[in-house]
Amino acid sequence: MSSILTNTGAMVALQTLKGINSNLSTTQSEISTGKSVATAKDNAAVWAISKVMESDVKGFEGISDSLALGDSTVAVAQNASETITGLLTDMKGKIVAAQESNVDREKIQNDIVALRDQIKSVVGAAQFNGLNLVEGTDDITILSSLDRQSNGNVSASHITVARQDLTTSAGVAGTTALSGMTTADLGTITDAAGATVTATSAATGSKAQIQFAGTAADGNVYTINLGGNTISYTADVTGGDDDDAIRDNLMGQINALGIEGVTASAGTNAGELVIANTNAFSDMELSIAQPASGGTMNIEELNGETGLTATSGTIAQRAETIDFSATAAVDEGMTFKATVAGQSFNYIAGKGESMEDVAKGLKTAIDSNAPEGVTTQVQYDSDSGVWSLAIDDATGGRTLGLNVTTGGTASGGLFGLDNIDVTTDAGAEAALDNIETMIQTATEAAASFGSVAGRIETQSSFITNLSDSMKAGIGSMVDADMEEASARLQALQTQQQLGIQALSIANQQPQNILSLFR
Repeated sequence: MSSILTNTGAMVALQTLKGINSNLSTTQSEISTGKSVATAKDNAAVWAISKVMESDVKGFEGISDSLALGDSTVAVAQNASETITGLLTDMKGKIVAAQESNVDREKIQNDIVALRDQIKSVVGAAQFNGLNLVEGTDDITILSSLDRQSNGNVSASHITVARQDLTTSAGVAGTTALSGMTTADLGTITDAAGATVTATSAATGSKAQIQFAGTAADGNVYTINLGGNTISYTADVTGGDDDDAIRDNLMGQINALGIEGVTASAGTNAGELVIANTNAFSDMELSIAQPASGGTMNIEELNGETGLTATSGTIAQRAETIDFSATAAVDEGMTFKATVAGQSFNYIAGKGESMEDVAKGLKTAIDSNAPEGVTTQVQYDSDSGVWSLAIDDATGGRTLGLNVTTGGTASGGLFGLDNIDVTTDAGAEAALDNIETMIQTATEAAASFGSVAGRIETQSSFITNLSDSMKAGIGSMVDADMEEASARLQALQTQQQLGIQALSIANQQPQNILSLFR
């Protein structure tokens, strides 16, 4: 049936053409924008995901800027600490040269002062955009990542950069009393008698007292081993040997050894031998072997401890020691004050320091203005894990004390550099020990900055690669396949032309009805 009111063919052709035009419009949009999902109406879920990921990519671009700034700041600090290490090494060469007595120490001291001033100049200039990592103790953080959780929460990650204070400041002593502990919990003073109280230095040194007793017999062999040296005497009772004669013979042999700082003498009692050790920082091992029969010999007194019947022991060094705890923690701002011969010396601990740092810091403080006759040495007992500061007073008769408070401002890492003075024998000797500590401090600072710089570089590379991966992921979701779009465009254009032709044919059908009425 033909109708001039309802043209079904035209209606079908029109609907088909509309669909073709719609698809053609979508394809043309993909080609012009390059995206298959350009707006939320194209695909709401994919569009939402892509926008979240795009915001993360934008955030990572900011993180890259933050890492670049942090890397530059750390690089400046690393360069400064390496330069300071080199200057301190040069200073060590000057100090070594000053150990000889026939050199012009005044000129060497002038060179040391020039190197010291240069170190200060480096520390002051080692800043980037106003931030100096070789001054102060407060850590800084560098934004390194934004971590998105599965629930959508976002948290920031940071790289912490620990400052390495390479200033020469003495710090500010704290005045707040310890809470929950006492000075003795952190360090105790041990004198030659083994006491843990305020001690009085003994210039005469430590000693061991050996008592010969009993009835000696011919052929009795008395043996003493002192510092690895073995001496012995075979008794000749028939020839008149008694306890005093045996003692005198062994005493003569000990003195003939010529061991530095060690002397043997007769005691106040019959048959009593006293061996004294006046070495400031060297213990002396002692052991004896009893005769097979007859007479006896025993160590009856050792380092002030009496009533013994020992056959071995250690004659202690002359120096008294401040023995620091192997377990207690050192808090930033703890002030360790040592009183030596009526003078006070402070070291204020910094962040993350150990008892080793405290011992070395106090040594530097004392050496900077040591009372006459006072020398120091840092010691470590590997068996107990205890760090000690040995303080020797060659004059004797002066007290040593320790007190610890909190609330101070930390001493600089190169504390004591200002007071290095090689114009005297004592100053040159003390400077040689202390410069090693300073070189170690600067070296550790450079190593710390180098480690952080490596981490920043790795993180920066990771962020760049992560951003590229996320951009590729976004593109795979929303970007148009241009090859496919091109082929589809040509097909749709052909379909459009065919659709127009079909609609034209359908519209001609009513014209054919006119022929029926002619």
